Amino acid sequence: MSDAADTEELEEGTLLSHLIELRSRLIKMFAAVIGVFIVLLPFSGRIFEVVAKPLVAVLPGHKMIATSVTAPLLTPFKLTFFVAILIAIPVVLYQLWAFVAPGVYRKEKRFAFPLLFSSVFLFYAGAAFAYFVVFPLVFGFFVKITPTDVEMTTDISQYLDFVTMIVLAFGLAFETPIATVLTVWTGLTTPEKLGKARPYVFLLAFVIGMLLTPPDVISQTLLAVPVYLLYEVGIFMSRLFARRRSGAEDEAVAADG
Repeated sequence: MSDAADTEELEEGTLLSHLIELRSRLIKMFAAVIGVFIVLLPFSGRIFEVVAKPLVAVLPGHKMIATSVTAPLLTPFKLTFFVAILIAIPVVLYQLWAFVAPGVYRKEKRFAFPLLFSSVFLFYAGAAFAYFVVFPLVFGFFVKITPTDVEMTTDISQYLDFVTMIVLAFGLAFETPIATVLTVWTGLTTPEKLGKARPYVFLLAFVIGMLLTPPDVISQTLLAVPVYLLYEVGIFMSRLFARRRSGAEDEAVAADG
């Protein structure tokens, strides 16, 4: 009975320590986001100007509208908070990694950190691709197809919703190589099976583009093609990972022998 009680107390103490550690990490994540937000808040107007530039540049009057009384205040405020979250992503991911790292094997840590760094880089690359490539093409397309007797005027709140959706869609879509490697790492599939699934992934990429982007061919194609190309990159990376893991396992067996 005494041993059972000691074991139960030990498990409760371990769980409590994990919860305390998790709370500490969550507080640091929140503090990072709020800290960046406070720094950026005085520049909220300028941030909105930069984000709105791809659309404003092609609008006939080079101006947007606000259909709500509070929109001129709240829209830049919301955008600044969204940008603060994007900037704080490395800190957030690091805190998550610091929380789970003690339970990860040493040989797995060698692969986990490059994946963590690559995931941050790919997300930012997707967001940059959306801003510098997708936005000018899509907005230019929308302006050109507007009937001659219709003036295109965009509400700033709706524009923010659109931008947020597209940036997140492309940022997450560019994580395809990471998702591919993780499926191999966890043993859910193999690089060979991923290679055989190419036709289905090609079709799925266009379905994802149809669901996550506006109903136009340009934005759907601009999302689907990079997703498929990044899937090919993921297959290449997963093959390298599988070879390195196989080599490490062979070395471990040889050492034990």
